[in-house]
Amino acid sequence: MKERIQKVLANAGVASRRSVEEMIRQGRVAVNGKVRVDLPILIDPSQDKVVVDDEPIRLDSPRASKRFYFLLNKPKGVYTTNVAQGEQKLAIDLLPRLPARVYPVGQLESESKGLVLMTNDGELTNRLTHPRYGVAKTYRAIVDGFLKPETVAQLEKGVWLADPNTGGGFKTSLSHINVTKRLRDKSVLEITIREGRNRQVRRALAKFGHKVRELTRIRMGPLTLHGLDPGEFRELTAREVKELQSLGEQRPHRRGKRPRNDGEPPPME
Repeated sequence: MKERIQKVLANAGVASRRSVEEMIRQGRVAVNGKVRVDLPILIDPSQDKVVVDDEPIRLDSPRASKRFYFLLNKPKGVYTTNVAQGEQKLAIDLLPRLPARVYPVGQLESESKGLVLMTNDGELTNRLTHPRYGVAKTYRAIVDGFLKPETVAQLEKGVWLADPNTGGGFKTSLSHINVTKRLRDKSVLEITIREGRNRQVRRALAKFGHKVRELTRIRMGPLTLHGLDPGEFRELTAREVKELQSLGEQRPHRRGKRPRNDGEPPPME
């Protein structure tokens, strides 16, 4: 039975579906000896041969059926990608050696820090990161300047940002902001969003003249960083996994129906 290659490779623990799409566009994936760069691609895991970055992927491996779930407090300077460029330190390097591939759920740029979920559960990853499900993510930001109440109100309603992928623009979704400290030279706030685009939090704040000095993801759905210092990790409990799965099973977030886009970039802050 043929399935989309993104789903098959995500279930094999290669990367999230959206990361797989990007890898395909970069010419890093070959199917039956032929590099494929266009989507959709349908494959039969029991018959087709897939190579990623010159490494054969075992699609029928028994180990692919075992799921791993790790909560990591990512330090600044660590990259949430499984393919290093030069001397980059990766989030996966902070975990123990595992009998299966795991990858980050969504991305957190290297200069940001905080909560990253690492797993090889492709279906759960898709549900936690796809915008239509609207899973809440909370960030703590330290920004330059005094953040005015009227600026907070505008940010919560959504602001227009350029979209480098389409050449157009988009309006950020509704968010919730709690300002915990206001000083003349800096402000500290917690912002909760239900979708994430490339550097969305940083770009939205910069639009009002507030440069982000420090950005930390402190919550994703029911998960928090409680008890984890930077660089530390722990396995999720069975209860936490069930809570995440139930989030994905809830009614999709409705901010307007979005059509499927095989080329949509992975969510980030």
